[in-house]
Amino acid sequence: MFKKIITASLMALALVTAAQAQPYPNKPIRLIVPFPPGGGTDILSRLVAQKLTEANKWNVVPDNRGGAGGTIGIAEAARAAPTGYDMVMGQKDNLVVAPWLYKSLSYDPTKDLVAVAHVAYTPVVIVTGVQSRFKTLADVVAAAKGKPDTVTYGSPGNGTTIHLAGEIFNTAAGIKLRHIPYKGSNPAMIDVLAGNVDLMVSSLPSAISQIKAGKLRALAVTSAKRSTSMPDIPTVAELGYKDFDVSTWYGLFMPAGTPKEIVTTMNAEVNKLLATADMKAAVHAQGAEVQNMTPDQFSTLLKTDYVKWKDIVKASGATIE
Repeated sequence: MFKKIITASLMALALVTAAQAQPYPNKPIRLIVPFPPGGGTDILSRLVAQKLTEANKWNVVPDNRGGAGGTIGIAEAARAAPTGYDMVMGQKDNLVVAPWLYKSLSYDPTKDLVAVAHVAYTPVVIVTGVQSRFKTLADVVAAAKGKPDTVTYGSPGNGTTIHLAGEIFNTAAGIKLRHIPYKGSNPAMIDVLAGNVDLMVSSLPSAISQIKAGKLRALAVTSAKRSTSMPDIPTVAELGYKDFDVSTWYGLFMPAGTPKEIVTTMNAEVNKLLATADMKAAVHAQGAEVQNMTPDQFSTLLKTDYVKWKDIVKASGATIE
């Protein structure tokens, strides 16, 4: 009897030990994409998932969970078990802007998530259809001053850095553009191409293919410096709005409590990818700039921007129920 008990105990111990010894990951990893397919976040997420899968023989599966400016997907990631098998491509929009914009969110990004790996940053671009009456940013300002609240601009959704870039420009230029929020970049892109909205404020990755195809006219980028992907597009600051600087960043996050060794492993593998010429070229082709960080560096960026954007959002006067 005792021999059977001892044998069973040893077998159970062996199974537990074997499970613990299995290297991470030993099953598919879900990468939550907090926007619908086709936008800048989706493009970068799928690129990272594809390259991690190819380089490491992992199975990283993108899962689009769009809505409410990306906050639905972030909330789902924050609620997930901290096992390392759920992560999310977060960005400045839904992690440092949304908490100050929405009156109630189910997550605190500084407490409910752990920063894993910074992937890229990108300027925001103001575009219009190639057939539009607006040839320059000055044309937009003149029209908006002549007839306030009649010139429209689309964005991927309320509470995004892109939405706020439009509102901040309103303040800087002393005008009133009417904001039309969409559920992601694709529907906004369709409407600006069709002329249903006058302008679109977009991440450069979401708009770059249509700009290169000659279907969109880029009026300005909102970053302090010109984009290296599209250096012919002037900055808003160059066009007379001194110190104007709005850009966004993208990076991987996991639920708080995820084991440190898993965070370290994922960070190391993502940073290896970002250092390759192939990955740099792929990210650059989408209008973004690669920037790798340690988990601690990325966590510091999150916390610094979180505090900084409280005052920016407050000054904009924007709120969402």
